[in-house]
Amino acid sequence: MTVTIDYYMTLNSPWTYLGSALFAEIAGRNNMTINIKPCKFGPIFEQTGGLPLPKRSPQRRAYRMMELKRWREVRDIPINLEPRYSPCDDTAATRLVITAKLQGKDAHKLSLELGRAVWEREETLADPATVSSAAQRAGLDAAELRAGGPSDAELDALHDRFTQEALTAGVFGAPSFVLPSGEIFWGQDRLELLERALKRLT
Repeated sequence: MTVTIDYYMTLNSPWTYLGSALFAEIAGRNNMTINIKPCKFGPIFEQTGGLPLPKRSPQRRAYRMMELKRWREVRDIPINLEPRYSPCDDTAATRLVITAKLQGKDAHKLSLELGRAVWEREETLADPATVSSAAQRAGLDAAELRAGGPSDAELDALHDRFTQEALTAGVFGAPSFVLPSGEIFWGQDRLELLERALKRLT
């Protein structure tokens, strides 16, 4: 039985990137379909009691940094803890991910490469060349995708819709993985628990 997981994420999250490769592996070995839904977590935080990083207490920011160091080692992913271009304007990159999703391409692989640009390669998603190169690494042509895809306004409307769907599902942080039953797994550190749940379903 194929299980579809709703995947609520944002390219500006290091936690999303840290879990991306493992999530793809879990999907591959558990007959799982990834239904990627990029979201705007600013509005989600506002409605669920979360705070953007600059507004968090020094204690919380310090602990976040410790956790990033720990998980960088556990996942063996050489992320930059404080990349030069984070957060960056990811509007064009997010539109491309949604376009790839609509066209049945591997939008998750694309999102992984866009994340790699920010968290490993010290690049900004505000640069069209960065987005194009990331797409190429994912086996896609950014210009070709956008030429055959919806307008910016339509893509932005979908981005807003995914954000509302996240709120309706009870999502409050990125990344979040939601089973068809509605059970939520929040954070890349819950991926092993997600796989346990999947094995009970398949």
